[in-house]
Amino acid sequence: MTEIALFPIPNCVTFPGTRYPLHVFEPRYRDMIHFCIDTQTPLAVCHVEKVLRPSKADQDAVTALNSNQATYKPVTIVAAGPCRLEETLDDGRLMIQVHIQQRYRLLDAKQSLPFMIYQCDEYPDLPMTEADTGAGRQLQDKVLHRLIALTAHMPELADELASPKWQQKSLEAFSFELFSVLQMDGDAMQFILEQRTPLDRLNTALEILNSIPPSL
Repeated sequence: MTEIALFPIPNCVTFPGTRYPLHVFEPRYRDMIHFCIDTQTPLAVCHVEKVLRPSKADQDAVTALNSNQATYKPVTIVAAGPCRLEETLDDGRLMIQVHIQQRYRLLDAKQSLPFMIYQCDEYPDLPMTEADTGAGRQLQDKVLHRLIALTAHMPELADELASPKWQQKSLEAFSFELFSVLQMDGDAMQFILEQRTPLDRLNTALEILNSIPPSL
């Protein structure tokens, strides 16, 4: 069992193998970042199920910087990893990078205030058959080619996707890390995060990619 801290953000879903930059301004979350760094507690940046308490309307920047905002109920399956402080601004805001490494299932809340800490179990993929792995390799190739075609208007990104770095990724790594490039609705991303095999994730990704007009 692992303890992780939660940073719930509506429509924000993170995947293992990716890095997520964050601008942290709320007092409770600035405290949480320092706690995570000092104690080496993993941080999960996660989607939410619902708003428990909304933010106050019409706040100025100073008020927002010095008060806590909305409170959320987090989703059950999250991805987490260590965070690194990149910069502390003059007004106390933090610029951080979260290195997402693993998926977890939330079990029991150890702490709710001033920020959430949960006890969690790892949420690994299920085993695949040799036939599933072969089908996954074919899907990986189709997804990559479709991504390259859709990013043709962004030559730098298209070239990166065509590089050996992407061509040689393992099936599992590719099925997670492609979502650093492919972004969509938070509920759809959460559905994919919770899928238990690379084959399932790639099937869903290809369906989504095939629904995107070539001009986009």
